Amino acid sequence: MQVFPGVGVSPGRIIGSVRQMPKPVGEPAQGERLAESSTPDDASALLLTASKAVHAELKRRSEGAQGAGKAVLESTALMATDPLLIEGAVTLINAGTSAERAIWDSGASVAEMLHNLGGYMAERAADVLDVRARIVAELRGVPAPGIPHSDTPFILVGEDLAPADTATLDPSIVMGLVTSGGGPQSHTAIIARALGLPAVVAAVGVDELDDGTEVYVDGAAGTLTVGPGPAEVAAAEAWVALAATLAVFDGNGGTADGHPVPLLANVGGAADAVAAAEAGAQGVGLLRTEFCFLGRDTEPSVDEQVAAYRGVLDAFPGKKVVVRTLDAGADKPLPFVTDATEPNPALGVRGYRTDTSSPGVLERQLAAILAAAEFSAAEVWVMAPMIATAEEARRFAAQCAAAGLKTPGVMVEVPSAALTAEAILREVDFVSLGTNDLTQYAMAADRQLGPLAALNNPWQPAVLQLIRLTVVGARAEGHHTGQVKPVGVCGEAAADPALAVVLVGLGVSTLSMTARSLSAVHAVLSRVTLDQARELAQLALSASSATDARAAVRAHLPILEDLGL
Repeated sequence: MQVFPGVGVSPGRIIGSVRQMPKPVGEPAQGERLAESSTPDDASALLLTASKAVHAELKRRSEGAQGAGKAVLESTALMATDPLLIEGAVTLINAGTSAERAIWDSGASVAEMLHNLGGYMAERAADVLDVRARIVAELRGVPAPGIPHSDTPFILVGEDLAPADTATLDPSIVMGLVTSGGGPQSHTAIIARALGLPAVVAAVGVDELDDGTEVYVDGAAGTLTVGPGPAEVAAAEAWVALAATLAVFDGNGGTADGHPVPLLANVGGAADAVAAAEAGAQGVGLLRTEFCFLGRDTEPSVDEQVAAYRGVLDAFPGKKVVVRTLDAGADKPLPFVTDATEPNPALGVRGYRTDTSSPGVLERQLAAILAAAEFSAAEVWVMAPMIATAEEARRFAAQCAAAGLKTPGVMVEVPSAALTAEAILREVDFVSLGTNDLTQYAMAADRQLGPLAALNNPWQPAVLQLIRLTVVGARAEGHHTGQVKPVGVCGEAAADPALAVVLVGLGVSTLSMTARSLSAVHAVLSRVTLDQARELAQLALSASSATDARAAVRAHLPILEDLGL
């Protein structure tokens, strides 16, 4: 029985047949020249037609997607007609290179440039290579790379999945995901969690398995087993019953002894919000407003934004909805906001910082949020991403006040914000920990890179200490005012039931996650007391590694094994 260990990113125990992602489009021949019957102008026209066709197809697919998947497809569609990519190819065509070879080489140059920038841009490099393959396929008149078609369910396996593919997975056919690359915070991982698919990443060697191979996947343990035996069959059968149990959340998050812990949802649009409300979410802890901005060449109008935000607010009358202002930059470039020539975009002008380089965008967005709030019964809070100093927090609070918004807050995803939480909370009414970026910046580890998956782990003691210090800062500030301001978590760490217990033990007041994780987190959290959660938090803090911290906490939570989590 062969076992492939990896990193579990979405729980579930399933048995099924492997279907490999198709191999990449074949590289055009080195030095391939224009056919004698073709002119550079003809070849350039064909290339432009192909790139527009790829753009249109990705846009079409985005219209049938929702939330994060929709945003990914829209962003990837922009890459298909990116001027840097196309102009580089046209230059090569004018020098006599065939259209296929020209777009291939231009894509390689753009991808290498993005890869060398590091940080989030590694993901954009993968998008460029995906897009160039689609354009070559279009030029050749062959099917584009993508998820294999099947009338029967299968487990999708491959080296990694392009964001445009993960965005359109059909969970009724794709039973689970296993990749040899990727990391725990990659798009593959995030979308698997959003779809509720068992998933394992960084399982080296699985991309060599033959189609049709029967395997057992344990998304919690992070393993793929070839040739499952009776024990694996029994575990998979038991999971079916467990999954039904875990699908229920009554909308009252808290510990076994009655300590309330509101469980909120991360959403990327109205459809997400409606689904989250139906799943019992007690509000929205993170509304990603990028869904209004991505896939556009110009800024959406205030009226357009109002209509989009209303769709989310209306799903939660009388409940809290935390709206994050535009988080453009790094992996979410926008032509009317960000600078594509930055040498290191992950550490560049992104999030709240774009208000300096592109003044007016934030002011108009705040006006739109207020207008939407005035038409809604939801309780609207607003927070800014990428805040690093108390001075920035003070400035944002003043902007919110000028716009008429009453509850300003900030994201804690830069280590400096965690270390100065007391000073920051003197300026705003709440903070929310974005553990994806906080982990990435604390550990200096790109969250998309499989080789850094062990570092890029929110169980890292250093990350847990930063979360603890944020809570300590909030309590210190509250000591002076007589009221401790809320500290929430809206990063993917909140979706891990074991880590959710630790977060509550550290003093976090609310947890926000993909709606599909609500019931599992509630099932575990409701079985521990607040004192037990505090003990487990100290156990994790005292560990010397992320692996030890996770193992120690899980050893004291047998309910996880019982529930297949």
